[in-house]
Amino acid sequence: MNKLPQITLAFWVMKICATTLGETAGDLLSMTLNVGYAISSMILISVFLVTLVTQLWSKAYNPVLYWIVILSTSTAGTTMSDFMDRSLGLGYATGSMILIVILMIIFALWHLSGDSLNVNKVQTFRGELFYWMAILFSNTLGTALGDFLADDSGLGFAGGALLIGSTIAAVVALKYFTRISSVLLFWVAFVLTRPFGATLGDFLTKPHEKGGLDFGTIGSSAVLAAVLVVMIVGASYAQRRYVRREVAELS
Repeated sequence: MNKLPQITLAFWVMKICATTLGETAGDLLSMTLNVGYAISSMILISVFLVTLVTQLWSKAYNPVLYWIVILSTSTAGTTMSDFMDRSLGLGYATGSMILIVILMIIFALWHLSGDSLNVNKVQTFRGELFYWMAILFSNTLGTALGDFLADDSGLGFAGGALLIGSTIAAVVALKYFTRISSVLLFWVAFVLTRPFGATLGDFLTKPHEKGGLDFGTIGSSAVLAAVLVVMIVGASYAQRRYVRREVAELS
């Protein structure tokens, strides 16, 4: 049974919201609360593992559980990337290259396993495990790319978000006007939503002198969390209606 959501416009809006919240919440823990990148990464990876095990052992798609796991990969990805790039001193470019290699290895192993990379056809435990590993490292990669665009490219937070947003729009156009694999385009878009969320999150939270709006990590996280909760409630309601309709048709 496929325990993953349908890929709709609502999915992408929730994904961007979750990745932006992951950026602000990860920074809230590691920087605002001064927990540090290493300890924050250990805490958030532990949370991710707990939520992942729960998701893997669930028997059906649960919108609340699914988006909690997505959010945990986003927050963990933020601190993991910051730990690599800043604490270990690898820098954004080197960190991004390492993460690209790791992500390519995950996709290669996933393909060689015989399971489909099409998220609408993830039916096995192994396929779902590859799916979540790809999401964790795509979120980590996206954080590094977002930070590189914002800090090292000279584009700034708003410029970085605009560039990534334009690239995502181009990917959407490729889906509708070319014959390029929809599976490939999905994963390209999925990876790109993370740096978009990262640069957008930085734009919301960073001080004015650094090119941000200075809303702060606490305020931004609270607003984003509220928006995401409302959308998850809506998704849960839609899922319950779908299940009831399926049961009625079978009875």
